[in-house]
Amino acid sequence: MKWTKFRLKTTTEAEDIVICALADAGVEGAQIEDNVPLTQEDLQQMFVDIPLTAGPDDGTAYLSFYLDEDEDVDAVLERVEEELAALRQFSDIGPCTIERSETEDKDWINNWKQYFHQFTVDDILVIPSWEKIKPEDEGKKILHIDPGTAFGTGMHETTQLCMRQLKKYVTEGCEVLDVGTGSGILGIVAIMLGAGHVYGTDLDPCAMDAVKENLEANDIAPEKMQAIIGNLIDDRQTQDLAGYEKYDIVTANILAPVLVELTPQIIHHMKSGAVYITSGILDVKEKDVTDACIKAGLEVIEVTHQGEWVSVTARKP
Repeated sequence: MKWTKFRLKTTTEAEDIVICALADAGVEGAQIEDNVPLTQEDLQQMFVDIPLTAGPDDGTAYLSFYLDEDEDVDAVLERVEEELAALRQFSDIGPCTIERSETEDKDWINNWKQYFHQFTVDDILVIPSWEKIKPEDEGKKILHIDPGTAFGTGMHETTQLCMRQLKKYVTEGCEVLDVGTGSGILGIVAIMLGAGHVYGTDLDPCAMDAVKENLEANDIAPEKMQAIIGNLIDDRQTQDLAGYEKYDIVTANILAPVLVELTPQIIHHMKSGAVYITSGILDVKEKDVTDACIKAGLEVIEVTHQGEWVSVTARKP
């Protein structure tokens, strides 16, 4: 398949907020290029698709995103420009000039094998299929995840924040709803921690295959986790299929603006006393999500941070 590549020039300080603006405009993911030195931990725990050394850090960053031949490129770019114009009102985001070029499909998975290596989140070892478990890790909970072109691997701070909250709140046999399930990482972690059943929703059809593959990789029976395509915010059929006042825990690792829309609806799917674990929130958007929880009648019980990212955990009375 042919793709159109767009390369946007910004600043290293504005990388995260510009990526959020791209997401709000409908862009699903961006590749970051900058000259910020990688720590040794970074080198061990992340994959990159750019040279590791490219010169001194001058504060410049490039964000590349791809649109396939079936997408309305002009419409997406118009939304991108609108989002960037809004950001400029309160933040220095650099020139944000956009270069355009054509590219072909790449073997992303084989490229990532050079850089994606096993890592731990507390006592959970996340490991790809091409690596072996080390003797010193035998006692850990093992999560088998391979990188794919559509979803991540659990390395991002937002996913790790959710994983740590699940460790606190999952109880034996509990029912979990995972909104924006993606590759199913959070649902699988919940099952590993003792959840009885997980129900996942996502907007991307690729999620269905990803969830199935990752359940198989972790020897989890398919009936332990069900996933469907649908929007819980405004699709009544999806809401009915998920069920009401049914879940002990809801996870939603999504961007803050989506969480603000989701929260007033999600309370109808939660049991009394249920816990709502959210992430995907930049620190500058923390209040938006906590306010949305309070407005919906939830009690904010914990806010945790990792880098610039935030997880808000709330409880239904």
